[in-house]
Amino acid sequence: MDPTPEIRTTGGLVQGRRDHTLSVFRGIPYAEPPFGPQRFRAPLPARPWKGVHNALAFGPAVPQRSHPGAVMTAESGCAADGSDNCLTLNIWSPDLTASLPVMVWIHGGAYLEGSAANPHYDGAALARCGVVMVSLNYRTGVEGFAHIAGAPDNRGILDQIAALRWVRDNIAAFGGDPRTVTVFGQSAGAGCIAAQLAMPMAQGLFRRAILQSLPGTYFTPELAATISTTIAAELGVRATLDDLSPSPPRTLLDATYAVIDRMPGLVDSWGPMALTPTPFSPIVDGSLLPQSPWRALENGAAREIDLLVGHTRDEYRLIATHFGLDITEALVTRTLHELAPTPHGAASYRTDHPALSPAELHELVHADWLFRMPTLHLAEAHHPSPTWLYELTWSFNESEGASHSLDFLLLFDTLTPADIRNHPTAHPTALAELPRISHEIRTAWTTFAATGTPGWAPYTPDQALTRIYSATPTTAPYPESCSRRIWQTHPFDVLPLSDSGPGCTHGGDPDKIPR
Repeated sequence: MDPTPEIRTTGGLVQGRRDHTLSVFRGIPYAEPPFGPQRFRAPLPARPWKGVHNALAFGPAVPQRSHPGAVMTAESGCAADGSDNCLTLNIWSPDLTASLPVMVWIHGGAYLEGSAANPHYDGAALARCGVVMVSLNYRTGVEGFAHIAGAPDNRGILDQIAALRWVRDNIAAFGGDPRTVTVFGQSAGAGCIAAQLAMPMAQGLFRRAILQSLPGTYFTPELAATISTTIAAELGVRATLDDLSPSPPRTLLDATYAVIDRMPGLVDSWGPMALTPTPFSPIVDGSLLPQSPWRALENGAAREIDLLVGHTRDEYRLIATHFGLDITEALVTRTLHELAPTPHGAASYRTDHPALSPAELHELVHADWLFRMPTLHLAEAHHPSPTWLYELTWSFNESEGASHSLDFLLLFDTLTPADIRNHPTAHPTALAELPRISHEIRTAWTTFAATGTPGWAPYTPDQALTRIYSATPTTAPYPESCSRRIWQTHPFDVLPLSDSGPGCTHGGDPDKIPR
């Protein structure tokens, strides 16, 4: 085996490295740097290069703040002046001469941050299961998701589509089958994939999709424009292409985080998205993204796509810890008013869960509104096309539970025995259970990518069969039956600028929101 394999791509020759049984290529440009004349523009294919491109190191992350130790963020971003090309992708291949299923990972990070160089996204474990694994960077924050007059919306998703086109045109040379591409992503990554299911320009670029912890936030142009105007006002400019283009990326990051700090006080005008950790989400602009994913799938979009969706049981626990709120009864009442579906959702939560503490009830309604019910409703919108549902209930410690992001740590096999041994509230059996649960998830995902089925019965609304990833995985009716019933008639759709319809009433003085 060549220790430094060379592959010819549409851009030129790339040289990777043999890593045990895999050929690994890192930092391959798929688009032009999104700065200078390309700032806030749709991506352009990378210009061909002369000679051999050294594909031995990950490309730089897109501009973002560094959060050392966080599982979803990069340690550093690209140069503050945007001189680096951050739009790159990475490939792990077990056989350069084969025609294997391809899995393309789209990372999460609240549409605000993230990088394919994150060690928790190491593609080696999946590639060793017999797939060609691809990961990529895309623009986040203002660069990728702010509504800017004169610029296309959803630029981060346009980056992902550009990368998928690169995969279509080049992956055969790396041992992958371009006809058998599965896109998979978690959190914001899942939100981007759901948007692609509804986008005509993404049709034909993938055969299957796996959505892990789909967020239920998609914005109207009016809401997105108001948010961008507020961020730009921090710099004393307008949210236009001409006004924002001269602003260094780091300046826009500072303005963004200044607005994030104020978001809880804006709930009466911005609606429930102000209760989330991010001011960004895909924008349903009526053209690039014609409809919300739920409406699009109900109307027949993506019928040819095999779909696997799911969530963790305790989706909001880590996010609640991040906010660090004092959860009072007054805050729970306000939260139920803001998030629970009308007219009876708030009362139903209290009736169905009389033993929950204020903190537990606050966590539950946030988990349902932001992740669990949007994911379930997407499965129901895609039925009767091939659809599978899962829930992760296994956890390795008491304090975090089956938390947001735990599923991808198990999938990529990057939750280590040391992580468990060193956790102060680790379960005594978790260390022994880890290899099996990780293997089960990884096998299901790669089997789905190869065959179109993960190994259990498809989801139907009448039986609601779900793969429950506990210490001993089983297939059974969807376990969150109370939440399913409370939300069964709620229409997940785009979020408007102000109160409009079920679940979006925001009366009261924003200065009196319980903190």
